[in-house]
Amino acid sequence: MTGYAARDVATDGVLRSWELRSVNGRGLDMRLRLPDRLGRLDIVLRERLKKAIARGSVTLNLRISKEDGGAGTSIDEAALLASLSALAHVQRRVEAQGLPVGPIDPARILTLPGVLASGAAEESFPPDETLLAEFDELLAAFLASRAEEGAALRQTLSDQIDAMVPLVTQAAAQAEARKGTAADRLAENLRKILNTADGMDPDRLAQELALQAVKSDVTEEIDRLATAHIPAAKALLTADGPVGRRFDFLMQEFNREANTLCSKSSDAALTQTGLDLKVAIDQMREQVQNVE
Repeated sequence: MTGYAARDVATDGVLRSWELRSVNGRGLDMRLRLPDRLGRLDIVLRERLKKAIARGSVTLNLRISKEDGGAGTSIDEAALLASLSALAHVQRRVEAQGLPVGPIDPARILTLPGVLASGAAEESFPPDETLLAEFDELLAAFLASRAEEGAALRQTLSDQIDAMVPLVTQAAAQAEARKGTAADRLAENLRKILNTADGMDPDRLAQELALQAVKSDVTEEIDRLATAHIPAAKALLTADGPVGRRFDFLMQEFNREANTLCSKSSDAALTQTGLDLKVAIDQMREQVQNVE
């Protein structure tokens, strides 16, 4: 399920910009982008996200910078010296092997991890408790946005489920109406076979035709749609906790029944109703991908 929340907090000339967003996903995938010196909060923030979110691709961004926009970046002298020392060591080892070494671009050195620090200095960072409190407020706003979207999604799914009911009722009526013509067709086929088949057991032929009649019966598929799958889908709409995976499985069952109905149908009208059901099921399945 998608969701979004952002907030800016400014204290002592330092601006902390939080952003939390999520898009649809089968599992829970979290990406946290924090300032280098706040990596210690990574595990804590992930645990809080796991408790609140069960599904989706979630991205958390925290950017800390000077409130006035000036001196947005600085060079970490210790990290720079460590990087230069490492580069010099590598250069000596490469030259010892008789390999040529080209000039080093200073701009590339700035891209090495930790050399160029963005935002405020470490001493201007607030205590971890303050940062976690700000995150909790961000998370609350994020969950509120997801709840708002979830209410709209619930209504959409409810409308789609309701739209299937008349299709299933129509399929049941069409299946009942075709019984007479199906019986006549089987009887005619039986007479043709008996008239042309020499030495074949009439009872065996009758059994085979009866078996074909059973195979073309769609009563069970329609009953499962009407009395099992549709009520189960409605129940999931009001269930507590994450239901996305259960909805995914249920949509597979919906699709299986519709496919079987179409494959068994020997009636054009019933086949068309089955195809209409498949379209409705596919539309609903697309929406189910948004459910946590």
